[in-house]
Order: sequence, then C-alpha cells, then structure tokens
Amino acid sequence: MDKNYQPRTGDIGLTRITGAGGLAIKIGTWLNGDGWHGVQHAFVVTGGRDTLIVEAMPDGAREVPNWHHPDHTVYLRCPAEKRLAVAEAAHGFVGVPYGWADYGALALHRFRIPTPRLKRYIERSRSMICSQLADRAADLGGWHLFADGRWHGDVTPGDLFRLYHAQTVSPGLK
Repeated sequence: MDKNYQPRTGDIGLTRITGAGGLAIKIGTWLNGDGWHGVQHAFVVTGGRDTLIVEAMPDGAREVPNWHHPDHTVYLRCPAEKRLAVAEAAHGFVGVPYGWADYGALALHRFRIPTPRLKRYIERSRSMICSQLADRAADLGGWHLFADGRWHGDVTPGDLFRLYHAQTVSPGLK
C-alpha cells in the first residue's frame, strides 16, 4: 500500500478495521455495492506534532493520534492549497455521533427504494459514517472529490478507495 508515504494535513486515510466492528462495517458497505475489498474506514489527517486525525467512531467523531498501520493504510492526497481548510473542516465534526442508520439509508438509496425525505437524511450532518465525514470535510475545504452528481453524504469507504485507485493511475486528480 502506501508504506513510504508520509501523510500530510488534509489527506484522507483509508484503512481496514478488524474484529466485529470491521465485519459490521464490511456488511454495511457490501449492502451499498462496495463488495468485499479491504477498506472499511476513512479519516482526515489534521496535522499537528503527532500526526493527528479526525475519524468517525461509534461513540462520536474524535481527534486522536494516527495509529493506523502503514502496511494497511493508503491516502487520498489533498491538493496543497486545500490542506488547512480540509483539516479545519474536519475539526468542526469532532463530537458528531456515528451514523449507523446511515448505512441503511445509503442502501435504500442504492436500491432506489422510494423513501420520503431520504435525500435530506443522507445529506444532513447530524450523524455520519467515516467516509461521509471525510468527504464532507474535503468538500467544505474546497476539495470536491466527486463530480458525478451524487447526493452530499452518498459516499462509502469503497467510493473513496476507488478514488484512491484513480489517483494512483492519474496523480493529477484533484
């Protein structure tokens, strides 16, 4: 993976989660069409002396030192001019509750099941899964990851992992 890359402020890290939590996320992302790839978690590098990150966790989004093992973590590389704004936006989500129900909402959207107010639910930021937090921080920081007309919040770790692959093939991805 990105063994030799030193993450920088604003980058989005993508990694795997083990145990029951990782399995639950894997099932949720599989229901959303992501398959069984090795990425279940996303976070935003916020910088600092200890390479801090902001990540969505079951007890709410938090800022912590980056503990993710480099052998299992890859990074979407934030454009230099957007780095501080993305990190600042991520800081704004600390404390936001985890969005377990968001997996179900994303699955309803994927299967095109008509549900009143589904778009509003997915686009809100009162609760978020990790990939929603990372995408929203990037967007608020001026780094627009998707140009495919998707709803705000309609993003899974697998969507971000596909962007990573596009970035490695086409390093100019912004």
